[in-house]
Amino acid sequence: MKIITIVGARPQFIKAAVVSRAFREKGGIEEVILHTGQHFDSNMSDIFFKQMDIPEPKYNLNINSLSHGVMTGKMLEGIENILQSEKPDMVLVYGDTNSTLAGALAAAKLHISIAHVESGLRSFNMKMPEEINRILTDRISSVLFCPTENSVSNLQKEGFESFDARIVNSGDVMYDAALYYSNIGIDESRRKKFEFKEFVLATIHREENVRSNENLTSIISSLNIINSDFCRVVAPLHPGTLKRINELNLEVKFKILEPLSYMEMIYLVKSCKLVVTDSGGLQKEAFFFNKFCLTAREETEWTELTENRFNFLVGTQTDKLITLFEQIINMDFPPTMFLFGKGNAGGLIVEELTNF
Repeated sequence: MKIITIVGARPQFIKAAVVSRAFREKGGIEEVILHTGQHFDSNMSDIFFKQMDIPEPKYNLNINSLSHGVMTGKMLEGIENILQSEKPDMVLVYGDTNSTLAGALAAAKLHISIAHVESGLRSFNMKMPEEINRILTDRISSVLFCPTENSVSNLQKEGFESFDARIVNSGDVMYDAALYYSNIGIDESRRKKFEFKEFVLATIHREENVRSNENLTSIISSLNIINSDFCRVVAPLHPGTLKRINELNLEVKFKILEPLSYMEMIYLVKSCKLVVTDSGGLQKEAFFFNKFCLTAREETEWTELTENRFNFLVGTQTDKLITLFEQIINMDFPPTMFLFGKGNAGGLIVEELTNF
């Protein structure tokens, strides 16, 4: 069986690492990795393949830094050519990026079966490019691997049980990854650079926050207040976020770090007091390691976390963010719940694909 795995962005490398390892353990499956190049600098891409023991991509399209339409179109063209040459039995896509949608569209038009890992997630905000990508990818996929009960329920409500597709509650491969890589840790020289006492971990990268002068200014102001009045803030920031901060000439009073490897981020999540983010993945990683999370968005696709009060949607208003921060900073974390499976999603996914 030949499977082409399509990746392009940092979270997809992490997810693919879990399933690729399960492929190797199972045997009998040829996996060809196609990297669209959506994330292209070494900290965001190459280092992940090296550190996480992901097989080197056979193809790299080097498509990045373009508008959504142009990027998706160029990816579609490049992926289609490779699929025609490789003739795989199945295409495997992850998440909700332009790479995900382009890979699924190319496979569907060539009548190649599609497996979508992280199906069924819904933020119900159609202004988010990610929401459009995930809905369209789900609709044309043959196997829908859902990370949670809520994501299964979303597909059922949308009528997917009547479609020619198989819905599988596999659990979340990101939980597998967090458990596996947290045990590996980071080297001593890097650890010494991260020995911060009592700190809040923050990230900002989502388009609606970074491109909005008002939103970005408000979030930076909130983090400055937390850093000055409550607890040190440490923020690994994407280069695009830093560029916007400089364009707006915003004063930053907290500690900024360069983009980090996945293992380094996991180390900081395990060490921090609380997380402030607009990331989807970091909301879950906070939960995996028993940390509350304040999410600078109006909605989240990880509704399990908000329903059970592990995660709190604070939007971008400074007053709301600071008020909720004060309420939860010293709260005890509730007892563990298995909302994302039990850390064996990779094996379940490979077993299902083998029997497809």
